Amino acid sequence: MRRSTRLFEIIQILRAATVPITAEDLAARLEVSARTVYRDIAALQAMRTPIEGAAGLGYVMRGGYDLPPLNFDQEEVEALRVGLSMLARTGDSALQQAAERVCAKIDALHDPADWLRVAPWGAPADDPGQGCTPIALLRSAVREARKIRIEYRSGEGAQTLRVLRPVGLIYHLDCTMVAAWCELRQGFRNFRTDRIWACDLLEDSFAPQAKALRQLWQDQSGWDEAAAMPAR
Repeated sequence: MRRSTRLFEIIQILRAATVPITAEDLAARLEVSARTVYRDIAALQAMRTPIEGAAGLGYVMRGGYDLPPLNFDQEEVEALRVGLSMLARTGDSALQQAAERVCAKIDALHDPADWLRVAPWGAPADDPGQGCTPIALLRSAVREARKIRIEYRSGEGAQTLRVLRPVGLIYHLDCTMVAAWCELRQGFRNFRTDRIWACDLLEDSFAPQAKALRQLWQDQSGWDEAAAMPAR
């Protein structure tokens, strides 16, 4: 989590709290050390954020403090709510959790809109307990330009082991696919994430070629129907 995001989260947590919150509690929520929280609190206080308290006793936010409103008009806010709700259809549990955090921030600054509803049916959840590979791991591999080794099972049940250079994620209504250069097939292929039964993030990086490889994939795929078919 970036420091700016963490500072915002601390403000949000303290604004919502009804009792003092210790640095240890904040550290557990933010998944950082208590020492990091102490530094963040000191930085916020230096910026005249009205946080009171001390180490070991807990921190509170003085009443009346608010953040500037989000600079969105009503329709833009509603578009955000619908779009964020539709992330439930992707099966990407990490993005769903991020969407819930964003919605909570919007709710803190705008009136609720519980009349906006999105049906949850879509891609199956990426539940590791059901043998699914977390989509967040695949997004990390794309972002960091790291190779992955996967065990892939086709729609007919054929199993292959492959090393991939992932370049993108394609979210469909009923599934999510990772687009990658497949070293086995020596070409670009799309792999349904719900058919990836094992995935290892390798130390091998393809960062120097990542930009050119992604551009080549985009040029070759053209985002047509054939390009969206899963690999075999």
